Amino acid sequence: MNKTETTPRRVYFQTFGCRANQYDSERMRQLLELRGCETVSDPALADAIIVNSCTVTRNADAELRRYVRAASRRAGIGTPVVVAGCAAAVATEAIGRLDGVSTVVPGQDPEAVASSLGLHGRAGEVAGTVLDRAARGSRAWLKIQDGCDLRCSYCVIRVARGPNRSRAPFEIAREAGNLARHHPEISLTGIHIGLYGKDLRPRVTLAALLETLLEEVPDVRFRIGSLECNQLDDSIVRLMENSSGRLAPHLHVPLQSGSDRVLRLMRRAYRAERYRERVERLCARVWPLGLGSDVMVGFPGETDDDHRRTVELIEALPFTYLHVFPYSDRPNTDAVGLPNPVPAQVKAERSREIRALAARKSSAYRRRRVGTPAWIVLEGGDAAIAVTGDYLKMPASDSLVAMGPRLQLARVVADGNGGLRAEA
Repeated sequence: MNKTETTPRRVYFQTFGCRANQYDSERMRQLLELRGCETVSDPALADAIIVNSCTVTRNADAELRRYVRAASRRAGIGTPVVVAGCAAAVATEAIGRLDGVSTVVPGQDPEAVASSLGLHGRAGEVAGTVLDRAARGSRAWLKIQDGCDLRCSYCVIRVARGPNRSRAPFEIAREAGNLARHHPEISLTGIHIGLYGKDLRPRVTLAALLETLLEEVPDVRFRIGSLECNQLDDSIVRLMENSSGRLAPHLHVPLQSGSDRVLRLMRRAYRAERYRERVERLCARVWPLGLGSDVMVGFPGETDDDHRRTVELIEALPFTYLHVFPYSDRPNTDAVGLPNPVPAQVKAERSREIRALAARKSSAYRRRRVGTPAWIVLEGGDAAIAVTGDYLKMPASDSLVAMGPRLQLARVVADGNGGLRAEA
């Protein structure tokens, strides 16, 4: 289905969705560059466009379709547009029918993307199974596993990504060593990293992997991505508490709902009180702490009382940010067609309420950080931004910028305009 007549040499990447998708795009980029391509930052300069798609929400699907239509118009006749990723895995035929799409690659395999462009490996080629360097600056992602074994009723990602598959610890450590030569922060990501190692023999835990990385890869900060409350055990809290900032004091712990009735309908593997207990235990031992979460608003059958319970739980816990999104039906999920759908207007009102609450909690936390120390790394070039371990972002002083994008100690100060600034 490839429409190009010549092998492309200038490639543009457009990535939608999560950090795992961002990492997958880096792997695609690295392989294509090893085979002679140049990655360009302007799609108008490209003779091939790679779109790494997301399908977690209905909006993600709509955004993909809008982008593909616009990209195909700009690229011109004969420029291949390859769509890979999660949406490509669950709606292969529908995406293939979109105007401008030359090839659909279900999933995230870099080799399949390269082959779709005629960039085949040579005999004896070692393409590299580990990432050598990220293109995005001082902070790199490292995917430690893929897939998920849970069966949440609203989620299509298990269909798109398959079951949990963990990478070998030695391979992860090798890749972390590569990345550490260029990036002072490495963020561990995946689809459900709390499942890491359960499929390996001998079995390995996430905490054991973290201990290995902290010992074998010095002078960088590691950050954990999203972690379910059931996997938030004492061994991980202890590492975060005692690593002198090398394991970033930051966790994203998905909540979705504070109502046990809704959590059962969602088929989540915890109840609100267990979530609260695990998070409170973490907060009692680690400060400062960046604490984020996902909240799904308007799941079918969610009542005013269910929403109130969610609001009350959020008010009780020290979240520093929230990702709030309305429920949308996803094909191939058990939640499709559940009775008592929540009207769009009600979902919008509930979303606004929780976002406003999240903004107040974020502001209160930032005020508490004034006058306290913070380990930072820099990103953003000349307009350098300091990123703290607890995931605050703020302008950095000239003296910090002069030290370069390494892990360094700073102090959080008020900037006089209601914001924060990192000073040496």
